[in-house]
Amino acid sequence: MSREEKRRLGNQVLEMFDHAYSNYMEHAYPADELMPLTCRGRVRGQEPSRGDVDDALGKFSLTLIDTLDTLVVLNKTKEFEEAVKKVIKDVNLDNDIVVSVFETNIRVLGGLLGGHSVAIMLKEKGEYMQWYNGELLHMAKELGYKLLPAFNTTSGLPYPREYARKALDFIWEKRQRSSNLVGVTINIHTGDWVRKDSGVGAGIDSYYEYLLKAYVLLGDDSFLERFNTHYDAIMRYISQPPLLLDVHIHKPMLNARTWMDSLLAFFPGLQVLKGDIRPAIETHEMLYQVIKKHNFLPEATGDPYYLEVGKTLIENLNKYARVPCGFAAMKDVRTGSHEDRMDSFFLAEMFKYLYLLFADKEDMIFDIEDYIFTTEAHLLPLWLSTTNQTVSKKNTTTEYTELDDSNFDWTCPNTQILFPNDPMFAQSIREPLKNVVDKSCPRGISRAEESLGSGPKPPLRARDFMASNPEHLEILKKMGVSLIHLKDGRVQLVQHAVQAASSLDAEDGLRFMQEMIELSSQQQKEQQLPPRAVQIVSHPFFGRVVLTAGPAQFGMDLSKHKAGTRGFVATIKPYNGCSEITNPEAVKDKIALMQRGQCMFAEKARNIQKAGAIGGIVIDDNEGSSSDTAPLFQMAGDGKNTDDITIPMLFLFNKEGNIILDAIREYEAVEVLLSDKAKDRDLEMENMDQKLTESDSHKQNSEEAASGPQDVGAASEEPEEGGESSDVADPGSLSPANADSASVPSSHQDSYVPGTEEAGAPEPACTSGDNQPQEQKTETEADSKVNWDNKVTPMESILADWNEDIEAFEMMEKDEL
Repeated sequence: MSREEKRRLGNQVLEMFDHAYSNYMEHAYPADELMPLTCRGRVRGQEPSRGDVDDALGKFSLTLIDTLDTLVVLNKTKEFEEAVKKVIKDVNLDNDIVVSVFETNIRVLGGLLGGHSVAIMLKEKGEYMQWYNGELLHMAKELGYKLLPAFNTTSGLPYPREYARKALDFIWEKRQRSSNLVGVTINIHTGDWVRKDSGVGAGIDSYYEYLLKAYVLLGDDSFLERFNTHYDAIMRYISQPPLLLDVHIHKPMLNARTWMDSLLAFFPGLQVLKGDIRPAIETHEMLYQVIKKHNFLPEATGDPYYLEVGKTLIENLNKYARVPCGFAAMKDVRTGSHEDRMDSFFLAEMFKYLYLLFADKEDMIFDIEDYIFTTEAHLLPLWLSTTNQTVSKKNTTTEYTELDDSNFDWTCPNTQILFPNDPMFAQSIREPLKNVVDKSCPRGISRAEESLGSGPKPPLRARDFMASNPEHLEILKKMGVSLIHLKDGRVQLVQHAVQAASSLDAEDGLRFMQEMIELSSQQQKEQQLPPRAVQIVSHPFFGRVVLTAGPAQFGMDLSKHKAGTRGFVATIKPYNGCSEITNPEAVKDKIALMQRGQCMFAEKARNIQKAGAIGGIVIDDNEGSSSDTAPLFQMAGDGKNTDDITIPMLFLFNKEGNIILDAIREYEAVEVLLSDKAKDRDLEMENMDQKLTESDSHKQNSEEAASGPQDVGAASEEPEEGGESSDVADPGSLSPANADSASVPSSHQDSYVPGTEEAGAPEPACTSGDNQPQEQKTETEADSKVNWDNKVTPMESILADWNEDIEAFEMMEKDEL
């Protein structure tokens, strides 16, 4: 890539950052986050709860604090000085609110420390921040003291430096000694592992990063020794090139799940810091191939190949995530729909790494090599390692596992040459992985099979199982699996490891149960309709705003009409659409907007189709409902033949529907596209609009001033509550009798399973559908508000419920010993 091209891309990153940052400051500050679809700030308690996600919000202007040192990295020193003054003047840390200790630590405390680090650097240079007197550091200290009670636990998890060291020591002591792996969740009072699966993704990722970077920053050999011990275990058990799959800490040869979460994307970078280049290239390439398939990718690093990766990221962010008020998170890669969310780390991390990818040393106002990046990409100066340090000591209280010396050949600091004298070395590693995410990718030999050479294969696979086969039933018995016939015609499988013939048979039984659950879940998913997309394509949106829509079980199948249905929207009268449409001239050849309630969905569809509408959007009448917090909604027919309905019908929750209604009030003519997946935004129309805006802005302003807001439905037209009833299909099939069970539908048993959706998460390579399930509603009568209690059981929950079996394994191991 030429120097000119790198500079152009760097400037494009700056423009994108300005678009996100200025919209936050204009529409959201002093709120914690920007809601880019509705152009307002997210204030905790004023929006529908998103569960644990909201624990990052503490009413302390999270996005501004998280962005402080990014401003300096991007050479925006004047904006940085203004931002620091705002933080000092406006941010209040005396809020009576429960927050996530982890998120507050890495984002707010880290942001304050990173801001302080670059503030004193600028002050020393003599041009900016001459008034600064350590105010951010004092705020960080104040916040640290407020977080201290969270560390006051029986185990010591988590205190400042000496207490943080105690916490690390405790985690190290609680590792599983035979595998050297640690679990994902631990009880801070008892010190027992709550979740005994281990990986490098969500819930555990920062632990490994802290160990290695603590060694780099503090120079304590014990941190490096611990990291290398864990790293050896990771490469031995979790690394299954090019995948990184969670395993059981007590049975590391047994996978805990067959899919990867997005947070492990950091791990190749940590491997580069360690100096283990080949697996870093392999895993990064696999992640790149997965994300390319869905038009998104995480941050990359700096050789020429990765410059092209970064260029692709810039194009995709602008193409798929950019909206008029910032950048919106991708809710579902299948439809391209957006979530009304722009996390603070988008500014703190994404733009920082992206700019550094294209920046040369002379583009920076300071030497970035003088700093280490925290897990939230905040800058801490390396000179801290030489300040107030006592003589480095080894941890003499702990015995370290003897490891193969070759493990330390690639250890930071590394004296060996990372690459052979071959410029094609990295490409030779990447090339075999080019097609790794294809559906036809070959299945590699498992570790268990590899350890046995050409030894015995699993005695019975879930896909081959037949309940009527006596031989299969005998194999199940040997594996500790029993079969129960239910009254409704289904059969249920229950496993007790203690009843297995041996520990190996028990392990085969666990594997069989896991396969059966995945197979059952996959069969149920095939009966469901995926979410659809409503894309606003008119001025000033041009396809940038994509709303998640619920499908209908009748009308046009948008998955078979790739072009979708495009048209201007019109509000019908009566607004509930339950009788003959009284304004057919306004609805003809348009997409009709109507409110949920009073009658069946199919009846609404027939009425608007008769009036000449080319499509319909039903908007939820439940105030404040949103696809961000509610399960996917699916509209069912009326129990009659619905072949007469030929137009597409989609469902929007109240919040998403109001985005369209607000657009109508402001712009009058609003055009949308109903489709199975968002289409590329209309660049030609957008460019034309920009030219018109530049040449005739005064005329447009006068026209906008002259046009008043349009009423959307009179109050008298809104449906009344009550009188609704529903027949809901039985969610059926996967309902375990106890912690270790899976249900297998018999051939004659029909069942409907709530929908699954993994928001914004990339598909894993070569896996069998382990997306975390979410509930999906189906309505078969007039607008029921029945909540489904039955769900497809998530794999994590099932595995967590297998603690009894894992403990049984431990007992069997002790007995064998």
